[in-house]
Amino acid sequence: MKNIQSDDNFGSPWIVGHRGYRARYPENTLVGFEAAISAGVAMIELDVMLSRDRRIIVIHDSTLDRTTNGFGDVADKTLAELKMLDAGGWFDSRFSGQQVPELSEVLDLIDRRIFVNIELKSTAYEPDHPPDAIEKQVIELLKRKNMLESNLVSSFEAGFLEQIAVMAQPPAIALISDEPASGDVIGMCGSLNLFSWHPNYRVVTEDQVNRMHAVGLKVFPFTVNTRADAIKMLDMGVDGIITDEPELAFNWIHKQ
Repeated sequence: MKNIQSDDNFGSPWIVGHRGYRARYPENTLVGFEAAISAGVAMIELDVMLSRDRRIIVIHDSTLDRTTNGFGDVADKTLAELKMLDAGGWFDSRFSGQQVPELSEVLDLIDRRIFVNIELKSTAYEPDHPPDAIEKQVIELLKRKNMLESNLVSSFEAGFLEQIAVMAQPPAIALISDEPASGDVIGMCGSLNLFSWHPNYRVVTEDQVNRMHAVGLKVFPFTVNTRADAIKMLDMGVDGIITDEPELAFNWIHKQ
């Protein structure tokens, strides 16, 4: 697979499947990721945090209550305990039996067919950066699987990005934001050699897109789930959209 940072990848805007194919499948599950691939996305986005026994778990919330039949904090459960939970039945009984996946399982499923955006959840940030900190584990896993160049690591937490940027072989990295980027943030993005900026689509302006492009960053707003919003983003010059509706998004982009 190509290096994610190659400009040859951007002949047309990317469709990025948010937590897989979230509109029609249980989020952050293997069945949802496979569905997003079948829909033709350029990249999937997923979320990771650590279990009690320090395994990299793919789940969005810090608690289990919304997307599994379990309850309590993810960080309080071992991998074995998490694997006993149903992560699909809450969405539709057709998906009962879907497990909470480990990141390694998802990467094996993807097998370099598309790019992957791995979001490090802010709740998993450890300021003292222990040897098995999540950012270090993720990078080592990507290296072992020879996927360092075909994946993107993102976070709202700038501390993660600062740590990764100084690693000997850093992957592409991205800043996620709910707020418009100030001049200082744009400068930081450039100084850390970030690949992309992922803003909430509600705060995106054409000026911000142009300023990010000027320092070499791609722009992927989230979560763009209507035709009107998709066209608005594309008219501003974004490089792709992160969406729960990948199949609809292809129609929005190609049938304007």
